[in-house]
This record gives sequence, structure tokens and C-alpha cells, in this order.
Amino acid sequence: QVQLVESGGGLAQPGGSLKLSCAASGFTFSNYGMSWARQAPGKELEWVAGIRSDGSDTYYADSVKGRFTISRDNAKNMVYLQMNSLKPEDTARYSCAKSIFLRATLELYEYSHWGQGTQVTVST
Repeated sequence: QVQLVESGGGLAQPGGSLKLSCAASGFTFSNYGMSWARQAPGKELEWVAGIRSDGSDTYYADSVKGRFTISRDNAKNMVYLQMNSLKPEDTARYSCAKSIFLRATLELYEYSHWGQGTQVTVST
């Protein structure tokens, strides 16, 4: 069965960096787009970044553009989210998700499987 397991969350100071990882299994990873989304307490799930199945295209929400970088390693079945210049408003639980397509858009209904998530807290 499809499994997505995130890691790398934690506490960071404003302006700091964290790198999230997502280990995928149970499907042909290189055939599907992948994304990261986040949810802060009391807020709706927010799509953050996506990457096409072959890694040729990446997409970002305006709120993270220029600060976050999504990447993938199809040989290792891994997707990553490098987060730089972190802000307190980036505090949320971050989850990776498997698209039903080659592409990875901001439409959350296009994702069939989600990981449990990893908590990111940005605070002094």
C-alpha cells in the first residue's frame, strides 16, 4: 500500500532553515507528481509546493516563493522541502502528498494519499 512518511520538522528561529524529507513507498514513485502542504491550528490546509513526476517543473505558493525549494530523488523515492528564511507564520504541520497525475498542482483534490505530517515551529 502507499506510504508517505515525513521527517525533518522541528523548532527553528525566524530567519533559520529546515529541510523536510518524505519517504514514499508502495507505488511507482517516478510516475506521479508530489507536493507539500501545511496546516496551522485553526486554519485550512494550504498547498505549499509541487514537483512534476520527473522533477522538470516545480510550483510554489506565493507565500513561500523564493524561500522554499522542493526537490525529488526518484532513485531513492524521496521528496524534499528546503525551507529558508523561515517566518513565524510558517509554523504548521507539513505533509507530503501523492498526485493522481504526472503533474503537481495546487488543487488538493488531485492528491490521493497524504502522509501523517511533521511539525514545524518557527519561534524565538
